[in-house]
Amino acid sequence: MLLGTDLNAYGMARAFYEEYKIKSVVVGEFHLLPTRYSAIIDARIFESFGTQSVFLAALSMLYKEYHEDFEDLLLVACGDDYVRLVVENRSFLEERFIVPCVGHEVFDKLSTKEGFYKACDQFGLRYPETCVITPTHRDVELPFEFPVVLKASNSMKYARVDFEGKEKVYFVNTRRELDLIVEKVYRSRYAENLLVQRMVAGDDDNMRVLNCYVGKDGKVKLMCLGQVLIEDKDKATVGNYLAIMNDYNPALCEKIKIFLETIGYTGFANFDLKFDQTDGEFKFFEINLRQGRSSFFVTGSGFNLAKYLVKDRILNEELDFEIAKAEHVWFGIPKKLAFKYIGAQNKQKVMQLVREKRFCNTLSYLRDINPLRWAQSLRIYGNYWLRQWEGRK
Repeated sequence: MLLGTDLNAYGMARAFYEEYKIKSVVVGEFHLLPTRYSAIIDARIFESFGTQSVFLAALSMLYKEYHEDFEDLLLVACGDDYVRLVVENRSFLEERFIVPCVGHEVFDKLSTKEGFYKACDQFGLRYPETCVITPTHRDVELPFEFPVVLKASNSMKYARVDFEGKEKVYFVNTRRELDLIVEKVYRSRYAENLLVQRMVAGDDDNMRVLNCYVGKDGKVKLMCLGQVLIEDKDKATVGNYLAIMNDYNPALCEKIKIFLETIGYTGFANFDLKFDQTDGEFKFFEINLRQGRSSFFVTGSGFNLAKYLVKDRILNEELDFEIAKAEHVWFGIPKKLAFKYIGAQNKQKVMQLVREKRFCNTLSYLRDINPLRWAQSLRIYGNYWLRQWEGRK
């Protein structure tokens, strides 16, 4: 059972179907485009599913429906709020499901960016120079120059508020602009801290994304690093990855392995980081306590995420530690459009991988195609063509 109806949920459903030919039950509050009209998904929609009472009632009902036919039921959260709900109700859920997720203590440490950065300090992991703004202390003197980046420390709570001019992340050029945005944010229902960060210079291909799976024994089983080729520039979805090429950096992975195993992590983890050309260090932006939205790049390159879950949590097999090493590229947009924006230093390599058929797209799955789904995919990709990212840097 996959909690969420977005691209992440579809990627996990596809992983389960490719490996085991089994449909996933996808549960959410409303239909999102990636999981509509799918033959590999049994979609269950519950109004207000993100609230505690509906969440527990719906999962109790689904457990009663399925537990007699299936000996084991895996419950996989594919969104931040669903991770929170699973953690808060872990004891109730573990009586009914296998729950591959972090515990309460780790969640409390890492669920905000501030908490993650404090943990980074303990393990020598670098992150951008950061100043904290609070609702009662807004006039913070910045030790770095503009432009700067402004973001919410608590992404989960920020995602639940809505206001005119809201952006996922703000790129701010002046102090006056910063003050105006902070005032606007705090006029909304968001009452947590904001972070102002020195901007890490560099193009999209300086970004990296790292997906990890940590087994029930607390040991890292899989690490798969990707070099981002294109990031979304739309204000509502800025930072979402639209093309990723597999990368390999054992030294970097070893640092993260020590971090995850020492703090007692279990389940999927997803890190966003960027290579800082000014000092030659990778700077960590955040950790997602789940697999990433674009994590099908891992499965598509030969390291099926569903297989690791099943072997570890259901079959109780011993899994060796593995750093994924593959030459492969994942596209979240049409290839032809992607090549308009991939940097010159990577374009030839990506073209070679495409020629060699070493590429994938989460939604392009020939075993899950019908007229309605085909039209839905055209709608998703058509939106990218229409936008063309005006003003893209």
